Order: sequence, then C-alpha cells, then structure tokens
Amino acid sequence: MSGGAARRSLATALSRCRALPLREAPGRGLRALCAGGPGALQPPPRRHLSSRNRAEGKVLEPVGVFEVPKPHGKYETGQLFLHSVFGYRGIVLFPWQARLYDRDVTSPVPEKSESAAGHGSKEVKGKTHTYYQVLIDARDCPHISQRSQTEAVTFLANHDDSRALYAIPGLDYVSHEDILPYSSTDQVPIQHELFERFLMYDQTKVPPFVARDTLCAWQEKNHPWLELSDVHRETTENIRVTVIPFYMGMREAQNSHVYWWRYCIRLENLDNEVVQLRERHWRIFSLSGTLETVRGRGVVGREPVLSKEQPAFQYSSHVSLQASSGHMWGTFRFERPDGSHFDVRIPPFSLESNKDEKTPPSGLHW
Repeated sequence: MSGGAARRSLATALSRCRALPLREAPGRGLRALCAGGPGALQPPPRRHLSSRNRAEGKVLEPVGVFEVPKPHGKYETGQLFLHSVFGYRGIVLFPWQARLYDRDVTSPVPEKSESAAGHGSKEVKGKTHTYYQVLIDARDCPHISQRSQTEAVTFLANHDDSRALYAIPGLDYVSHEDILPYSSTDQVPIQHELFERFLMYDQTKVPPFVARDTLCAWQEKNHPWLELSDVHRETTENIRVTVIPFYMGMREAQNSHVYWWRYCIRLENLDNEVVQLRERHWRIFSLSGTLETVRGRGVVGREPVLSKEQPAFQYSSHVSLQASSGHMWGTFRFERPDGSHFDVRIPPFSLESNKDEKTPPSGLHW
C-alpha cells in the first residue's frame, strides 16, 4: 500500500472515532484476566468465572507463549503483552519517558531532578520511568469495561464546539512493570481496527511486528497531545492513587482563552480488605488566582468496589482553567465493610500548558 493510500485508509478508520461531550462520562471498568501457567497465556480457569463474565460452553484457547519480563530497559514497538493488573491483551506502539513522583519513596540523597509542586506537603523528587502507548485487543474490551475506561484517550474536536471531544477506542498508557510479554505465531494477534494500519508483520524481526510510516507520522504530528510527561503516586492506608495529567490544548470561548487537560487516575487496593469508593473532594487552583472546591458522590458516575479479586479501578476525566497553568489535589473517601470511612490522599499535580504552542490543536492531526 502506498504512503498516500495508507494515510487515507487510516484517516477513514479514525473518522469513525467516537465523539464525546466534554464532561465526565459514565465510568467503565476492568475485569482482570490471568495467565494459566508458565507456558500458554489463557483466561483464568472456569471455576474462577461467573455466568456474568463468560457464556456457558465457551472454550478457553491459548493465545501465545510467555516471555521473560524485562526488569530494566524497554520493550520495542510490536511487543505483545498481557496487562498484569487488568488482564487484557495488547501490543506496544511506542514508549514514553515520564517523570514519576512517588510520594511513598523518600530519597536520602538529593538528585538532579525536578520536584513536583504540592500544597502543604513534602517535596518529591521525580525519577525517570517508562510508559507505553498501546492498543487494547477489542475482544477483551467487554471484559475490562467494569474496571477501566477503554475510551480514555481523548482529543479536542476539530470544529467550533469548544466542549466536544473525540476518543480513540482501545488506546491506553501502560507502565513498564505492568507488561507481561508474550509471543504468538498469529500474524494478526490483536483485533483492533488500527492494528494493520499502524503495524505490519515481518518474520525477520523480533518482535515480528514493525511500525508503518502511518504510525510514525501519527506519533510525530500528535506528540504534544499524546505525550505522557509526569506521573504522581501516593498510598494512604493501602490504597494507592496514581495520577497522570495530559494537556489537551486551548480554545477560545466568550472572548477568553480556556485551557483543557485530561487526567487519568488509577486506584489500587494493596490489602485484602474490601473497600468501596464513596466520595471525591477536589481542590483546583488556577494561576489566575481562583481556588475551586468540588465534592461529589463517587467518580464518573460510579462507586467502585476494590477487592482482592478486582483490586484496581481506572478512569479519566477533564478539567478546564482560564489560565495556562494550575494545580489539583484532594481526597477520596472510602468505606469499609463495617461502615467506617477513611480518606485517601490524591497526590498534588501540576496542570501545565505547552508554552510553545503556536496554534490550538484541532483533534486528530494528519
């Protein structure tokens, strides 16, 4: 396929990306799958599934062979993997080098790294950490939809409606330690409409899936709106909160500039006790001098339960400011089985715009 034809084909596929209103959408979630052993990758044994999760009589089939995870270094474009927390099959498109601000780790020796701004909290040193842009296998989306949004990567729309978004289904960001690599003899091992437009099979390569020119062009043109730069993490009473903010761009509204960010939050229960998220409490500070307080039930219309069987929940939401930067922080209130409550800190994180932005982004760039 010629470069022009490939771009037209890919543009056609992306033109079907779902349009979303710029507001908190109803939450979606994840059902974790697990590997069946050191050889073949497969969903968990039948005794671990309920009728709600899998139709009766469904045959479990191997999908590949596990490889040894890399404790260091990075995975290459085309690496197949199983998500260690949410269990879906996916494939690596390209890596991102992020700064991880982990408030659970103290550095005894000062490092040459940037610190994350916070309100009434300790200074935290950022360390380099690898994340990956990945495609999720469409066959797994129905199973993970109760634990993670599969339309969490959003762009500002390319028209006058400044409150419209476009989402690319099945696009995600995955931390290096969440990758469980595997190999497959299938030339199309992942079902996603962008798989064959972004990647092609080359049996002489390891892994045998290499980037097409369309993937390289898409990454380059959309880099400012896809880039993952800062990750913030903090644990309170065995509930770990990870926040990743993304700058989306600026729009003009009522003769003023409005700056938009999306933020992805992952909640993880590191204990065996079942807890349920009941309330959220946000504080949003703008460089213009305003301080906004937001309280509400649950998140994205849900009050997720975190248990040993389903320990994590991940969602994305959006925030806008009439200033080019600001900060957010807050708490989540959880409930224990005995009815008692406790607050979990949301690590403070910065909202920064692209200072060198010459023109506002216009959705998906080609």
